[in-house]
Amino acid sequence: MGALNECILMKRVEILSLMLMTITVTVTATGVAAKEQLTTRQCETLGFTGLALCSDCNTFAEYVKNQELLSDCLKCCTEDSNDSMSKIIYSGAILEVCMRKLVFYPEIVGFIEEEKDKFPTVKVQYVFNSPPKLIMLDDEDQQKETIRIDNWKREHMLQFVQEKVKPTSAKY
Repeated sequence: MGALNECILMKRVEILSLMLMTITVTVTATGVAAKEQLTTRQCETLGFTGLALCSDCNTFAEYVKNQELLSDCLKCCTEDSNDSMSKIIYSGAILEVCMRKLVFYPEIVGFIEEEKDKFPTVKVQYVFNSPPKLIMLDDEDQQKETIRIDNWKREHMLQFVQEKVKPTSAKY
């Protein structure tokens, strides 16, 4: 009987350890734990160049359940503030995508076909083998930020463009 009790005790320890690891990951992903910051280059490598505010990571967490990905997002974000500098607005954007790969991105096709005309400052550019991304432009049409949008829903693209891109520009 002693061996059986010891085996049951070991299983309980394993279960408690797994629960503790899950709680630790969840706490880190929600920003409760101390947050390690990554460099801009590291964040770009991870694909988080467009998620500048931590509230964006919280929104991201509603749709993505991968705790490691959320943790990386939180390492690349900056705290939200109420000043006007925290809400960057771009003059325009380029939606870059490979025409051959569009079949794999019906949400992006829907955005291009049904929503894009609402935004005269957003241009679509087809580049061979390019993953879907938004290239955000400043007043001189210089690239300021690149955001991968592989798994975005149409409504998220619409909301992002409405919030981050000026509706009209004298240049266009």
